[in-house]
Amino acid sequence: MTPTAPTKSRQDAALDRDARALYEALGDLVRLYQFRDRNLICCNDVSVTQCYALQALSRGGTMTLGSLARELFLDKSTASRVVETLERKGYVARSTHPDDARALEIALTARGRNLHKRIEIRLIEEERDLLAGLTPEVRRAATELIRNLARATAKRMGVSASNCCTSTGVSE
Repeated sequence: MTPTAPTKSRQDAALDRDARALYEALGDLVRLYQFRDRNLICCNDVSVTQCYALQALSRGGTMTLGSLARELFLDKSTASRVVETLERKGYVARSTHPDDARALEIALTARGRNLHKRIEIRLIEEERDLLAGLTPEVRRAATELIRNLARATAKRMGVSASNCCTSTGVSE
């Protein structure tokens, strides 16, 4: 049984309202998190983008520059500048890829792992405070909803929703 035209248009109108509400809510959340991240991360000698690079390397292990750039949604030249800064600060080390001398691998140093861990602990404390007033069911549902939205968005963009990329290619 297909919906009648008036029912269909009411459904479309409701979907449009829900889409607008989600758009506004996500916009608010992303803006707030960007400022929160900047305020919590930048006092640790790294930018937000540099911290995201540390996180990607912490999750995924050693990566090529191309893999890291894709993970961060950056072009290779921007990712290269991020890595250069992190290397200069002693947070990452670059080495030649074992299978392709033209490719570079990037890995966290002990100093980089320690810095990432300190930042991660602080950010998780913030999330804990945020969740403290919610029931366990709401906390789990919120996390699952955000994961589902991330997967759906990644699928529409044609990218992986995973933040655990590993280096598998060469010549990157």
